[in-house]
Amino acid sequence: MKLINLLQRTLAALFILLCFVFIADAQIIAIRAGKIVDPETGTTAINQIILVEGQNIKAIGADVKIPAGATIIDLSKQIVLPGLFDAHTHLCMNVQYKRDGGGNYYITTLLDSNAFRAIQGVANARSMLEYGFTTVRDVGNAGNYADTDLRRAIEQGIVPGPTIINAGRIIAPYGGQFQMQPDKPELGNPEYLYADTRDELKKAVRLNIHYGARVIKIVVDDQRYIYSVDDIKFVIEEARLAGLKVAAHCSTEKGARNAAEAGVDSIEHGLKINNETLEIAKSKNIALVPTPYTENEARENGAPGSYKETNEKLFIEPVKRAYKIGVTLVFGPDVGFTTKEYPRGRLSIETIDNWKEAGIPPLTILQALTSNAAKLLGVEKTRGALRVGMRADIIAVGDNPLDKIETLENVSFVMKSGKVFKQNSVIK
Repeated sequence: MKLINLLQRTLAALFILLCFVFIADAQIIAIRAGKIVDPETGTTAINQIILVEGQNIKAIGADVKIPAGATIIDLSKQIVLPGLFDAHTHLCMNVQYKRDGGGNYYITTLLDSNAFRAIQGVANARSMLEYGFTTVRDVGNAGNYADTDLRRAIEQGIVPGPTIINAGRIIAPYGGQFQMQPDKPELGNPEYLYADTRDELKKAVRLNIHYGARVIKIVVDDQRYIYSVDDIKFVIEEARLAGLKVAAHCSTEKGARNAAEAGVDSIEHGLKINNETLEIAKSKNIALVPTPYTENEARENGAPGSYKETNEKLFIEPVKRAYKIGVTLVFGPDVGFTTKEYPRGRLSIETIDNWKEAGIPPLTILQALTSNAAKLLGVEKTRGALRVGMRADIIAVGDNPLDKIETLENVSFVMKSGKVFKQNSVIK
């Protein structure tokens, strides 16, 4: 009996000690914000205080009192807003244009090992966070689940990076986005999960879920045979049994139409999407994630200026129509390369210039980078806004992005889940 009482007292003492440790770890940070921008409402509040405790926002407002002993971060001369989202990344792929035949990522997959691509992912993830992206959706082309390992490493605090919603291996009709040869069919794997029957589709979805995917990505139409409406509906139903959303790569009008009629969560690219399909997307609350053809990529490919006409036709024109119709737009530029001068985060955020060129207003661009993306990724209850109880994903810039959206290209402060990563433009 005495031994039991001693054990109970010991456990009670340990519990109290752990409580003190937890309280000590949950040090309160007080941010003095000159202005706070709310992307969802398009409003700006002045002279605000944000209290951060642990990973979350504890209080926010003009009259919030700063507790004694709180760590104070002075952003009184800056504009504060939620961390940014990139909803179409490929962090574990770095195409080398000269080496890879002018950007043929089939060659990239043959030359770069899974381990090397995971290391590339670490560098790219760090860069994304540095440039203000606190959440990303990684939509495949990560070899044999290098994206899952990258996500786990970030979640465990082994490496810094944004919150990742990853797709694992892309599900596609035979061949995926490659042209295979009959004597070397194995060279296309493990980049994709080829699935052409209902059994194969079900198995592909379940394999991805088992190996850590948090979203399902399908390629609808990069072969002459494409997924039908019923094929896509089957994938959606199977994915939703596990609570996962479906993103659909669509490069043709027919592919986009099939995806919209099936009811996917997002249409990726939508290069040749027509107004009728855009109307269907609007009615079903399907997001469009358009992907620009950038001058940075043209220059890296050794042909500066060569993408201008393509960008006008396959990005600017459909984005203008989608905006006019009222389709939900989400930011995700599909960057697949990196250089020393242009790290992944810089390449991503600088594509807001393409959105400006398309005539999209600053508020819509900002929503595509924050609140719209949070809803698409299914994290709107915890990220994408500065609200009490939500994760403290916070960035700061010099100007108001509602007036000057390009200010987002120069983020000076980054906090992710209550931890400061960048302050005064310096990595912590």
